[in-house]
Amino acid sequence: MKQVKLICLQSGKEYSTSLPLWCSEEGGLLDLHFSAQFPLDKISSRPKTLWRYWEAIPIEHPSSVVSLSEGATPMHDIEIDGRTLKVKIEYMNPTGSFKDRGSSVLVSKLKEWGVSRVVEDSSGNAGASLAAYCAKAGIACDIFVPASTSPAKITQIKLYGAKVHLVKGSREEVARAAYSFAQQYHYASHVWHPFFFQGTKTFAYEICEQLRWQAPDSVVVPAGSGSLLIGCYLGFRDLKQAGIIQKMPKLIGVQAKNCAPLYEAFIRGDAFIRPCHAKKTIAEGMAISNPLRGTQMLQYIELSKGKCIAVEEEEIIDMLKILARKGYFVEPTCAAVIAGARRYLAEDAQADEVVVSALTSTGLKAVDSIQKITH
Repeated sequence: MKQVKLICLQSGKEYSTSLPLWCSEEGGLLDLHFSAQFPLDKISSRPKTLWRYWEAIPIEHPSSVVSLSEGATPMHDIEIDGRTLKVKIEYMNPTGSFKDRGSSVLVSKLKEWGVSRVVEDSSGNAGASLAAYCAKAGIACDIFVPASTSPAKITQIKLYGAKVHLVKGSREEVARAAYSFAQQYHYASHVWHPFFFQGTKTFAYEICEQLRWQAPDSVVVPAGSGSLLIGCYLGFRDLKQAGIIQKMPKLIGVQAKNCAPLYEAFIRGDAFIRPCHAKKTIAEGMAISNPLRGTQMLQYIELSKGKCIAVEEEEIIDMLKILARKGYFVEPTCAAVIAGARRYLAEDAQADEVVVSALTSTGLKAVDSIQKITH
């Protein structure tokens, strides 16, 4: 039996995973503590999905697994301004974004718990992903999204059978509406729920496996709600604690300059986030002015000796076009991450540094907005 426990980040109180919890009794964020194992011979012989890392994922019963063959995404070398950037093609996941990693593990746990209906709030990708996996598991699903969400994402969520709730206002107002609704049903939030990060951490596992079980020097990821950044830290930490890798890569968090609370806190040298006065950004997937796990993100960036980067709208549009002309059609939020990687390569990275990033989501989800900004 896998030894798993939940710990409240505020009080330090421990909870069993036998009950379907998404927050502590005090309403605090939960972290999951679990000793991951890596039997490399077994891993190499298994099917190419994230579930090849079974001993590192805190799900008890194989019969609980809800999978659409997510993970095992390819890693490509792309040249940017004469430098090589390694990128994981995460939009090749089943619903078109890296969020499928988190959804597969989270929904597997929901199935194991016997949860029948869930609530989620999202800027689009997490909602579409959760809706797909809930459809696969036969779990009813309510998704709250901003009214300004790309029509393609809303259509995708609806077709999976989820009930969509459009909310006028900021991303934070959407979260508040979902949180209120979640007093009746289980809150399967990709920010609140500790099991979601147990899926996104497999991104780190795959990077090291594809580098012959070596760690890269740095990893450049989005820093909106933190689902990939936090997952990366947990994944690399698991591998380091197991003795598979010898170092923790630097984590480089990227935000759009128009909505960059993490970057602003990092520049100030603060250990906490102050809500920022956000302007509109084309990188809708990372436009979160007061991220719930902001303090945790800052902590992990500091522990990894990483940094934060904020990119301008013009840089995002430029990178969107650059990637398309290399054969990669991505949405603006993804282009913002690679624009940040470009900045990091130019200003910070050593000549021989191995830098990895991700094409987090497909441009097919945002064709209307891409058409407007690239005409």
